[in-house]
Formats: sequence, C-alpha cells, structure tokens
Amino acid sequence: MSDERNGKNEEQDDNFVKKTSKEATDLFGNTVDSAGRVIKSVSGEGGLVGKATDSSGKILKGTANKANDAIGKTSEAPGKLYRKARERTGKNSKHRDDE
Repeated sequence: MSDERNGKNEEQDDNFVKKTSKEATDLFGNTVDSAGRVIKSVSGEGGLVGKATDSSGKILKGTANKANDAIGKTSEAPGKLYRKARERTGKNSKHRDDE
C-alpha cells in the first residue's frame, strides 16, 4: 500500500494516539474552564479567588498542551524509523521467509 493517500501523509491522517491525545487535552481544557466558571460564579469574578482560578487554569492547560505535544512527537517516532528502514532496504524487497 502506498505511503500517501489523497496527497496527505498517512501518518498525519491516521495517527490514533495523536488524535486521542488531542481530544483528551481538549476535554481537559473544557473541564478546567467549566470548573473555573463555577468557582467564579460562587466567589465572584473580580476577587482573589477568581484570579487564582484563572492562573491555575492557565497553568493546567499549558501543562496539558506540553504533554500533548510530547505524546504527538513520541507517537510519530516509530513511523519515521520504519520509513527510514524501509527506504534503506528498498521498497520492493521481500522478507527472508518469502524466498
């Protein structure tokens, strides 16, 4: 099967781990935002608690985004190694079992 489909890299199109991580990060961000809104509705928007909630939310979401980036890069590594090895051995080479 070809490594390209519709002009897009198959790895970018089908990377399940990367997609799942992104969705989990988005869900986490929405949860942090919702919790922040609840806390601020109880304590008030402009108070110290509201400001601390905003700061904490930014830190949590920033950390989650960094983790998501790391997961994305880690999930791409096996595919890159496979393609490099495949290029070195030649695309049409057969396994030793086939000989």
